[in-house]
Amino acid sequence: MEKTPLHSFQPIIDSTSRILILGSMPGVQSLKEQRYYANPQNQFWRILYTIFSVPFDSDYQQRISFIRSQRIALWDVIATCHREGSLDSNIKDERVNDFHRLFETCTALTLVLFNGAKAYEIFKKRVGFNFSNLSFRQLPSTSPANTIKLEEKINQWAIIREFLAREFKQ
Repeated sequence: MEKTPLHSFQPIIDSTSRILILGSMPGVQSLKEQRYYANPQNQFWRILYTIFSVPFDSDYQQRISFIRSQRIALWDVIATCHREGSLDSNIKDERVNDFHRLFETCTALTLVLFNGAKAYEIFKKRVGFNFSNLSFRQLPSTSPANTIKLEEKINQWAIIREFLAREFKQ
């Protein structure tokens, strides 16, 4: 087990963000590169680009610009933890991020999506869903450890496009 705690990243969010996507804790490669979803086997970025029918961009800064343009924010449920390797099942001694403060300051957020079961379960246990004007939904993990077919993940993650389309109509 890791002797020193792992630390998640700062959120990627601004005043226009409507959707917050929460992972559990960045994996080993993401922590090393200090980039969300850096493991090329993780399907997160490909799924997002696919649901918006936009050509995939391999440049990280362009990816961040893309999600910002779609009013999507990123963060992790866990602020610090101990974990050997990248598997969520190895997470121990987790401490969660301050969502009460985030939701008080980022009032444009209306939908919180969880990238996998671990993020959802820890949020439910440690934070809870008692926030007005916010909806919560668990989506299948984009991790390579999740063997659900890519097409099924894309179908479920398409809620993002559908939600934003409804938002534009209002």
